[in-house]
Amino acid sequence: MAISLSTPGVDELGSAVEALREWQHDRAPMQLHPGDLGWFWQSGTEATAAAVRTWRRGGRILAVGLLDGPGLLRLTMAPDALQDGELARRLVADVTAPERGVLPAGKVNIEAPLGALLQNLLAEAGWPVDEPWTPLRRDLSQPVRDPGVRVEAAGPDRAPDFAAVHRSAFGGSRFTDERWRRMAAGLPYADGRCLVAYDDRGAAVAAVTVWSAGRGRPGLLEPMGVHQEHRRRGYGAAISVAAAAALRELGASSAIVCTPSANAGAVATYEAAGFRRQREVRDRYRDV
Repeated sequence: MAISLSTPGVDELGSAVEALREWQHDRAPMQLHPGDLGWFWQSGTEATAAAVRTWRRGGRILAVGLLDGPGLLRLTMAPDALQDGELARRLVADVTAPERGVLPAGKVNIEAPLGALLQNLLAEAGWPVDEPWTPLRRDLSQPVRDPGVRVEAAGPDRAPDFAAVHRSAFGGSRFTDERWRRMAAGLPYADGRCLVAYDDRGAAVAAVTVWSAGRGRPGLLEPMGVHQEHRRRGYGAAISVAAAAALRELGASSAIVCTPSANAGAVATYEAAGFRRQREVRDRYRDV
């Protein structure tokens, strides 16, 4: 059967989320997670559907991509399709031709799992690798220590605190209470949780969102940030420990996160929270 490319409708997003859930396992390389779609959901259900691409054969989803910006495709495949030659060739053809509606002309990046045949074919087609990122993982088979700060789950009442920390932590962020509500209404947030850390004076100092993919599967931290006025006081490590504890409560087997390797402070923060570095990953890109 031929492989077909499609952009799901709003009512079809659930199948893409479920496929991503099923593909997560602790031996897998860093890859697109249902939480990545969950965080994107802040843009709204219609915008999320418009940013997703699926590749199917015989009705079965083999690959899911998220256009996480105009020139970045974050892509992963079913575990048994990582070496599927027909799929890899179809993916290369679709991402190379702008008229197919996946990536535009000009400079673009593709994030794909290490070891996938797609990586080899993109290299052969002249797509070099970009700057390295460091995945980190924390095993959750054992109880997680107390983070040492007050941490609260952020529902609608604490959404303003979460949004304020996020805007401070990430320069240029437009995150608002309304974006939080849209994200929280999304399908992946049924397995998600937002946490806010507070200092002794009651100020919101750090925030994180965690995404479970189901019991026995790795959960994701996306994103984690510390308020600019409260950095270098251990709050990043503390909220990351709290995130690991929350994912363990949600049944996750491990907690994963990925950050640019050049951001040595972020890598050190996660390591201080018990995360261990994994093999670096790199996007592939096309200049023209």
